[in-house]
Amino acid sequence: MSGGSVENLSDAEVPSVPAPVEVPSAAPDVDLGAAENFFNRELSQLQFNYRVLKQALDTTHPLINRLIYCCIFSSNMDEFFEIRVAGLRQQMKYGRETVNSDGMMPEQALAEISRVAHEYISEQYDILNNVLIPEMEQENIHFVRRREWTPAQAEWVRSYFEEEILPVVSPIGLDPSHPFPRLVNKSLNFIVELDGKDAFGRETGMAIVPAPRSLPRLVRLPDDVCGGGDNLVFLSSMIHAHADELFPGMEVKGCYQFRLTRNADLELEDDLEDLASALRGELLSRRFGDGVRLEVADNCPEELVHFLLQEFKLTERDLYQVHGPVNLTRLMAVGGLVDRQDLTYSGFSPSIPRQIRSKESMFDAIRKRPILLLHPYHNFSPVIDLLRQAAKDPQVLAIRQTLYRTGADSEIVEALADAARRGKEVTAVIELRARFSEAENLELASRLQEAGVIVVYGVVGYKTHAKMILIVRREEGRLRRYVHLGTGNYHAGNARLYTDYSFMTCDESIGDDVNKLFQQLTGMGKALKIKKLFHAPFTLHSSLLSLTDREAGFGQNGRIIFKLNALTEPQLIKALYRASQAGVKIDLIIRGVCCLRPGVPGLSENIQVRSIIGRFLEHTRVYYFGNNGRPDVYCSSADGMERNLLSRVETAFPIEDPSLIARVREDLDTYLADNCQAWVLQPDGSYLQNQPAEGEDRLASQLVLLERLTGQ
Repeated sequence: MSGGSVENLSDAEVPSVPAPVEVPSAAPDVDLGAAENFFNRELSQLQFNYRVLKQALDTTHPLINRLIYCCIFSSNMDEFFEIRVAGLRQQMKYGRETVNSDGMMPEQALAEISRVAHEYISEQYDILNNVLIPEMEQENIHFVRRREWTPAQAEWVRSYFEEEILPVVSPIGLDPSHPFPRLVNKSLNFIVELDGKDAFGRETGMAIVPAPRSLPRLVRLPDDVCGGGDNLVFLSSMIHAHADELFPGMEVKGCYQFRLTRNADLELEDDLEDLASALRGELLSRRFGDGVRLEVADNCPEELVHFLLQEFKLTERDLYQVHGPVNLTRLMAVGGLVDRQDLTYSGFSPSIPRQIRSKESMFDAIRKRPILLLHPYHNFSPVIDLLRQAAKDPQVLAIRQTLYRTGADSEIVEALADAARRGKEVTAVIELRARFSEAENLELASRLQEAGVIVVYGVVGYKTHAKMILIVRREEGRLRRYVHLGTGNYHAGNARLYTDYSFMTCDESIGDDVNKLFQQLTGMGKALKIKKLFHAPFTLHSSLLSLTDREAGFGQNGRIIFKLNALTEPQLIKALYRASQAGVKIDLIIRGVCCLRPGVPGLSENIQVRSIIGRFLEHTRVYYFGNNGRPDVYCSSADGMERNLLSRVETAFPIEDPSLIARVREDLDTYLADNCQAWVLQPDGSYLQNQPAEGEDRLASQLVLLERLTGQ
């Protein structure tokens, strides 16, 4: 079941926002929209990936976690090529080139992306081979290469190959009846040079060996064939060592690993009759989209490299020859293969605020005063408890929830199914197009429908990214609405790794607003009047512009702090430029992509941009406006991007309790005081990592929050 399309956007009524004070006009010689005032989005995203890679060199992180940062860089780069690079190539392929605010054409962007990405990936392998692996050797963790195998280890590998690998590998000789196979996106493969004739007299000279995805890329050697420590061997080493057994009677002259990254973006029409069915079809095509990057071992002969490039219709610019495994993301398995807690982050226990601990009922606690949690420092369990209690409470009549990423086996899903089985009216708005979670969400939808939940797929053409729960409960003869609003997904796993705000309230106006938003998502009709929330694609963008311009009217008394994952939307950036020109002090805590250029005289000298990279993924979205001493604070599901503000269903919810406003400001000030995990954006687009001044103590914002909110 899918909702209707969004129409009559101009009819939506904007919540009450104070009328902006007249904004001083910009200097006549400054063009706020000039291309030089904006950074390229793709290159900014590469900068973020590089900051993640740099964590692999930061010795304040435990060694295994440093290796994991190196792997996360690979995962981030995979998605970057699958989506961003693929999108630019698609523009050129179909003659739909568009120029963004930075003025860079797709061809220019692809050329610069290739230059920068080659530089970063080369540095990644240098870090792996010359820093991380030697340091792990010192800790008695060994990646045992073929040339280092002892006779006992070589014999064990042979047995493992024959018992575990050989039965599931399907080598493919290349000849007229066996054309080049259609290889799955990001799969590990080998191109093999052969000499001789097979049983049928064929002499092809070449074969492809796909490594089954079911096989682990790293295997721990048993202790009885090793001299001590943790000894790991790569699947690729095993296949290299025994490739001749795949081609009996023939000579293997060379075996070289490679990996193809394909376009993984899904293209769905806006006028689909059955979104779920169309999506199932598109998920199959994702595995076999156009090639966008070829990774090859650096010892692969040039003629084989060119053969692969020609086969995948790629150029030298798309080729990445690497000194090591082509699929570094799989090295994340190291943490599970070795028991070295001394080389990983120590565990911590997320806290539960006293207000909740002292109450058996979440409803009683929320009625007393609104609750604001900051994950992962605060436990995610109160959110789950709220749903569990609602499912069992005979006074609860209805539950409605949006689901973007949650996992089909989550406790959230079980609570919704339980509520439906108990006869409550349960509606789940599931976003099927949550990137790389589509298949999981299709399964989730089926499971909930089987339990009796009404499943809605949102609004065609507008991803439902808002994080909302609405619970309707009968109390003392009337209905009361309880609401949860968040900046992050309803995913308990993410809540242990991502920083996000959870807000719970029974405020009547907010409850009414959320009810109307669900009406818009599940029904048809014009946009309804909203009292306190801002919501995209109707009022969020215009409201943020209005509040930013209002701060500009306060001049040097103005204050703006945004904490976001990304900032790309040109109109919002220009509004921030105007505020800076008016003298407003602006701090932007932008984890990833930032297209705004700070520190430019006459344009943005009052704007500072920093990115916090640490143990947890910064994911909170906060819009803070000083309002001349009476702060307006909004937490949001939306980043400062065109897609969030104009093309998705998003919410921004006000924090009105003075003590909670003070808490949010204290959190923001902690990030602004960070002198070691913060990277500051320079006017030329580079980032410099903050360092403590001489005699100054290190202040890592995440560690401060961990101690403040958990006491650990």
